[in-house]
Amino acid sequence: MSKYPGTHANVPKYMTTGPVLPVMVIPSLDQALPLADALIAGGITVLEITLRTDCALDAIKLIAKERPDAVVGAGTVLTPHDAEKAAKAGAKFLVSPGLTKELAKQDSLPLLPGVQTASEVMQALEWNFTHLKFFPAVPAGGIPMLKGIGGPLPQVKFCPTGGIDAKNAADFLALDNVLCVGGSWVAPAKAMQDGNWAEITRLTAEAVAAFSKA
Repeated sequence: MSKYPGTHANVPKYMTTGPVLPVMVIPSLDQALPLADALIAGGITVLEITLRTDCALDAIKLIAKERPDAVVGAGTVLTPHDAEKAAKAGAKFLVSPGLTKELAKQDSLPLLPGVQTASEVMQALEWNFTHLKFFPAVPAGGIPMLKGIGGPLPQVKFCPTGGIDAKNAADFLALDNVLCVGGSWVAPAKAMQDGNWAEITRLTAEAVAAFSKA
């Protein structure tokens, strides 16, 4: 058996649950449940909470406990130790901006690792990953880059993240090798700060209605 777990069965399922994987940066724990509720009400149930704030692990733990119908993942996972902490908090999957050998070996949770070049995609395939995050999507070449990679490497499926918004999401999702997109536009920082959860639900519902793939 390979020492690299690679893509777990649940990663493709999570990537095809909805068109948008929301990238959630939660600065305060009291925003965690209202934000999750707003996204769920709009039709998104797979949630990525980035490990960029002090309360991120507590937010994962709270949402996982109080909203069991949601699938909570941990983003910005950089090391196997991050993976272990996320698993203990109740996360169901991991998302990373890149992929290292040590991170590829972790077996705490299913991993959606980030790549940017054809060589990085080939390395990910060598480590048994077929479902990848293309990051940062727009700066790394966007749609032309994904089309180019799709020619020689059609077996790989992507979640492009970075520079994705309501204006370009449909163009990315039209690609055969894109299953979903990652983005923060459905949960704007100002709406969170103002407690305008209805606005987040509206943006989420619009995204789900507009971008769901057949």
